[in-house]
Amino acid sequence: MTISDNELIEIVGKVVDPELRRDLHTMGMLRGVSLAGGTVHAVVALPSEDWPARETLIHLIETSITARDGVEAVSVEFLVMDEAEQAAVREQLIGDPAASGGSQEAQGHAEGRAIPFAEAGNRTRVLLIASGKGGVGKSTVTANLAIALAQRGLRSAVVDADVWGFSIPRMLGVERPPTVIDQMVVPVEANGVRCISMGFFAREDQPVIWRGPMLHKALEQFLTDVHWDDPDYLLVDLPPGTGDISLSLSQFLPKSELIVVTTPQPAAQKVAQRAAYMAEKVNLSVRAVIENMSWFRGDDGKRYDIFGSGGGEALAEELGVPLLGQIPLLQELREGGDTGRPITVADPDSEAANVFTEMARLLTEEYLPTRRYNEGLKLV
Repeated sequence: MTISDNELIEIVGKVVDPELRRDLHTMGMLRGVSLAGGTVHAVVALPSEDWPARETLIHLIETSITARDGVEAVSVEFLVMDEAEQAAVREQLIGDPAASGGSQEAQGHAEGRAIPFAEAGNRTRVLLIASGKGGVGKSTVTANLAIALAQRGLRSAVVDADVWGFSIPRMLGVERPPTVIDQMVVPVEANGVRCISMGFFAREDQPVIWRGPMLHKALEQFLTDVHWDDPDYLLVDLPPGTGDISLSLSQFLPKSELIVVTTPQPAAQKVAQRAAYMAEKVNLSVRAVIENMSWFRGDDGKRYDIFGSGGGEALAEELGVPLLGQIPLLQELREGGDTGRPITVADPDSEAANVFTEMARLLTEEYLPTRRYNEGLKLV
């Protein structure tokens, strides 16, 4: 029996748009499906003219109905939503920018909209990746650890909060800018990780010369105006040191947890302590230490401690937290960050990639205490 138009509408309506992660029916994107002369004609309204999932949607729609009785061919026509329809999409996903609510600590100061990760009951685990100084490979650690979490089937995302030294898009292998729908940013996904960065809004050779209030506002928008879609883990790549950005994030994300990245040399370890002590002063939990550039393995198979040894272990012991992992110094690890081929993807069986895989396992299974929420319990 030939499939009916109503059946086709139901089937195609369940196709999930990969950018919004919602089905076409829920988002009001499906405008009609009909069968005539063996050809199915579907009409889909896209949230923007340059919608990156256009070709993928054609494939998904074709796949969903090609094998149905009476279907010989599929034709997909695209429209573009008008401003009112785009506003409806944004409001459904992240709310109205003019709305107010939430406590002062958990809301955007300009718009008055609550930061989702700070709301009671939100299950996203926010990990601030910090270091006391630059040059320890903190962004490389952030990118590869986020991918390792995604490889475990978890929804992983990264905020590149290093507004002066943004590098996460390049390191993750991002190839296009994010899409904007009525002031809402749909983050780009690469290697299973969604991300937002100042790198999408400034050229690589353009310096960001901002004072504290502008940095504060930019970070707020990264957290409130982006369709994050409730990731399991949100990693925040902090700039080196303990300045305005770290303080702002401690206010925006009071439930976040800090992971300190250091190198083995005692000098780096001493500086990294400052980031941990800053976290304690603003009531953030320090959860673990990661030691990067721990050793170099030569062609002879021997390990050489180029930057000394013991710094990560000493820092973890002083802070009373685990040493989550020790990452070897590899040329491939550095090259992967430069070319957008992270080692966890390019060489998943390598020594360094195995360390990231194990760190992701430890984070999800052992080192982060389980949070238990009861939404019926509220503090007055």
